[in-house]
Amino acid sequence: MAKTKQSAALGFIFITIFIDVLGLGIIIPVLPKLLQILGHIDVRGASRYNGLLTFVYASMQLIFASIMGNLSDRFGRRPILLISLFGFGIDYMVMAFAPTILWLFVGRTIAGICGASTSTATAYIADVSTGDKRAANFGLVGAASAVGLIFGIALGAYLSAINLRLPFIAAGAFAFSNGLYGLFVLPESLTPEHRRKFEWKRANPFLALLRIYQKQPALASLLGATAIVYIAQKAVEYLLSFFVYEKFNWTPASVGTLGIFIGLVLVGIQGGLIRYTVPKFGQQKNIIAGLIFYAIGLILIAFASQGWMLYLFMIPYCLGGLSGPALQGIASNKVAQNEQGELQGAFAILNSISLIIGPLLFSYVFFFFTKKTSSVYFPGAPYLLGAILMLVSTVITVRSFKKA
Repeated sequence: MAKTKQSAALGFIFITIFIDVLGLGIIIPVLPKLLQILGHIDVRGASRYNGLLTFVYASMQLIFASIMGNLSDRFGRRPILLISLFGFGIDYMVMAFAPTILWLFVGRTIAGICGASTSTATAYIADVSTGDKRAANFGLVGAASAVGLIFGIALGAYLSAINLRLPFIAAGAFAFSNGLYGLFVLPESLTPEHRRKFEWKRANPFLALLRIYQKQPALASLLGATAIVYIAQKAVEYLLSFFVYEKFNWTPASVGTLGIFIGLVLVGIQGGLIRYTVPKFGQQKNIIAGLIFYAIGLILIAFASQGWMLYLFMIPYCLGGLSGPALQGIASNKVAQNEQGELQGAFAILNSISLIIGPLLFSYVFFFFTKKTSSVYFPGAPYLLGAILMLVSTVITVRSFKKA
């Protein structure tokens, strides 16, 4: 692929992942309020519905991630990405005009199916990258996520002040526009000679993970550690707005401002810092350092006594982002080109499993420790639990490197 076309393609992938995370960002400040209005419930009750909505979303991702990844190995990355983008546009419109909580579940179902395209997007990056550049380009995924988080939370916070539904309409317009743009710009990255026959048994999410374990136990250990990290991250991604509404009585605008700050820090780390740290210190050290930073950040967030402290404590948490691209870089170097979709599908499967476990687990912990009748009132409990999980992941990762 020529350099100009490759740059345009990477730009498109950046925007695609940006739009994926944009949907999450929009939901963070808006969903608690929307659930309260549609369900006539308080913040605690809304947190439980949030866990269930995420469960539905993650279940769809789990079912379709491996299917999408394997379909992209058979038919190419381009058609799968474009179909998913137009699907996202439909999802956002359903969410925008949902009259009841039930329709939010319909929207999350569509989003889960379309969100499974992340495995295809990362496989595309693996197709057009080699060596250390893979880890750096996977850093673009993190940067795209960060930018998506910035705009998503900002849209959710500030547009909701005009109308609670307006942020979803804006996100839908972004998705449709990028889909149309991709029709004319995005080249195919997987040449016909590198494609393989689609097999349903390889599209089974659990069999895909089992094959990796049988072929490369050390890689399987890394994927297991990744799954634990993904679970712990959900304490921030899906519970932060509930946490600050409950503990500090923040407004959506306050959540939006914090989200913008987090996004800017992540852009600096994922889009810039990691391009220096991976060549300088190597992928293994980046992974271990990132996991330790995650744990430190979560412990600090758990015990924050003033709202302004979250800005300070989010910095070590965001530095944890050094681990993700390096880990994906190591993993992608261990499999053949026509298996990249399957591998990235495995990452998406792990993320889906974490979405099933994490939000439900942390929502329940938050619900339990914020009851007025509870013997211990501790809204930060989910973050302390997340820190423990990060430390467990660190131990597994170190042992995996020793085995390798």
